[in-house]
Amino acid sequence: MRAVQLERLDGPEGLKQVDVPEPEAGDQVLIDVMAAGVSFPDLLLTKGQYQMKPPLPFVPGVEVAGVVRSAPPGAVVKAGDRVMACTMIGGWAEVVAAPPSMTFLMPLGWSFEAAAGTVLNYHTAHFALHRRGRLKEGETVLVHGAAGGVGTATIQIARGAGARVLAVVSSEEKAEVARSAGADQVFLAAGDWVSRVKDATQGQGVDVVMDPVGGDAFDLSLKCLAPEGRLLVVGFAGGRIPEVKVNRLLLKNVDVVGVAWGAFVMQEPQLTSKIAMDLAALAEKGFVEPVVSQVFPLEQAAQALRELESRKATGKLVLRVRTE
Repeated sequence: MRAVQLERLDGPEGLKQVDVPEPEAGDQVLIDVMAAGVSFPDLLLTKGQYQMKPPLPFVPGVEVAGVVRSAPPGAVVKAGDRVMACTMIGGWAEVVAAPPSMTFLMPLGWSFEAAAGTVLNYHTAHFALHRRGRLKEGETVLVHGAAGGVGTATIQIARGAGARVLAVVSSEEKAEVARSAGADQVFLAAGDWVSRVKDATQGQGVDVVMDPVGGDAFDLSLKCLAPEGRLLVVGFAGGRIPEVKVNRLLLKNVDVVGVAWGAFVMQEPQLTSKIAMDLAALAEKGFVEPVVSQVFPLEQAAQALRELESRKATGKLVLRVRTE
């Protein structure tokens, strides 16, 4: 089968299109891949910087959408179903084997391209806001990197929970993406967004901050938290891993909360089905609608990763593996 394989830990330059054997199904769901997501973990994997370090060579690809070829007994999906799945590796190929607990039916009317960018971002955002962030209706959420895949997912899920959403982005173009995703107000990272957040909340601050950026965004976000606010640490796309003096948490009665969806569901795999049901309900109500900005053919996977690495991308980048 056709696949894109990482042959050396050299970032996008280490990728090569190859022919490799199809995976064995075993106790997994075997999927004919139609589209595959391009995610930040994929970029880290190509550099050897992700916590999971598979031996070379391997096929990247954290998430996919396609048609089930076969499924093990007890799986909620069956042959012929249109599904989306989190695979962690192997998705940039014509066929992939995915865990049954990480394979979900696509909502009716969705394209494979939209579904391919759903599982990782939307499950992460839901887990962050609800399980770790304890979000309640009527609260205010501040979203960093709000025009990206996780950011747009967070905006939509927060809106679906009845929250008010403020967003921080790096450009006017990205501001428009965040507004289209449902953000109530959008601020530019280059400006004094802390003061604007304070003004927008009448000096109170926000209840929840979703931070996949780290660095300065984290430091400044601590100043934006309302009493009993929660700052959700999702990642460090900005590069610097921040530190915090815990007396600031004590004096303000605020929480800094770690968010690692993938690690958590390894311990509690039953959580994925609950999140999937909640997301399906939000999709039916029109809140969840993946934002796909660019679709590349499979052979241009390296170029897609370069777009992601440059931080120019908005929404989700997707690889088209097959045509219907």
